[in-house]
Amino acid sequence: MEREIATTPFGSRPMSLALMAAQIGAKEIPEGKAIDKWQVYRDLCEGKSIVGVGDRSLAVLAGLLSCHPDDELSEENGLIVFPSNRQLSLRSHGMANATLRRHLAALLQYGIILRRDSPNGKRYARKGRGGELEDAFGFSLAPLLARAEEFRAAAEHVRADVRALKLMRERITLQRRDITKLIDAAIEEGAPGAWQALWGRFRTVVDRLPRKATISELEPLMAELDAIRDEVDIALNKFINITNPSANESQNERQQSDSNPDSYFEFEPAFEKAGATAEPKPRPQETPKTYQLGLVLKACPDIVDYAAAGIANWRDLMATAAQVRGYLGVSPSAYEDACHVMGPEVAAIVIACILQRAQHINSAGGYLRALTEKARAGQFSVGPMLMAAFKANASSPDRKAG
Repeated sequence: MEREIATTPFGSRPMSLALMAAQIGAKEIPEGKAIDKWQVYRDLCEGKSIVGVGDRSLAVLAGLLSCHPDDELSEENGLIVFPSNRQLSLRSHGMANATLRRHLAALLQYGIILRRDSPNGKRYARKGRGGELEDAFGFSLAPLLARAEEFRAAAEHVRADVRALKLMRERITLQRRDITKLIDAAIEEGAPGAWQALWGRFRTVVDRLPRKATISELEPLMAELDAIRDEVDIALNKFINITNPSANESQNERQQSDSNPDSYFEFEPAFEKAGATAEPKPRPQETPKTYQLGLVLKACPDIVDYAAAGIANWRDLMATAAQVRGYLGVSPSAYEDACHVMGPEVAAIVIACILQRAQHINSAGGYLRALTEKARAGQFSVGPMLMAAFKANASSPDRKAG
């Protein structure tokens, strides 16, 4: 009934080849074809960036579809809707007439609907004697039926792009997290490598990441992150191959067993022994990289009980020591002074050792201040203190029983 669409518009509106092509395409609908009108509308909403239609135009299209009496679009059910501008405005969320006409023109321009104008340009339907719809003039929804597969493909393309963009962002997030933590661990463990340069390159890439970006914009940045990650992995693998942690640990234990116990068995020689006449020679400032974190935790395992999420690096040890300081009764000023003189890592080791022998020390705060003064004079090294704690902990009956 509605295969014949008027070839020319009413009034002063011009005819164009694009309009003729849209009319011809709308006529080439396979017989018996039917689609869910709201499904094709959802496809258009998802694929609007490819089709080129805007949100407001789609709101007008929703108003037109609501005027169609059936949920299914087919030639048998009729494809012409003929609402008045007032009625269509109400169904398009109260859109103003001028705006409504502009978006109807956009739907016509993109070939989503067609006009079927009456002789006088009015929209109406004519019924036969039996009440059946004989002819109608208004807007034809035939292009929706004819181009349903095209709109579905556009929606699939957009959904695929969204999935790909999501996966790319996930990859970037994982690389950012891994590179940050690996470089942090490498610096803390003293692994050789150009870590500052790698960190600078990494931050340059991260700072270039846009808040909203397309796949094509993110791909080169992802490639740069992958290259930085490869360099980090290569440097860390070389360090791990050169330094075997288990062998180093056993070697440290053998050195402790074979060395002279008098050199470290005194836990606090200068503090606990009165009347010492010989002044020890000043020692160079220590660095925590002299001692393995695993050795510190074996010598002073009690501090691990105060760490909420365990101690995996020097930063965790320093954070836990700052908390334990309060439990031991060490004032903030005393601990701050110790961190300034000894260094925060060495001060954390001292706190761990004091905690390990807390029952034998009357005033942890006074003891720490005394050690800080010795360190300021270059007369204190944490090594003997740590080794004594290690041996005392290794020989403890409670530890052996555990």
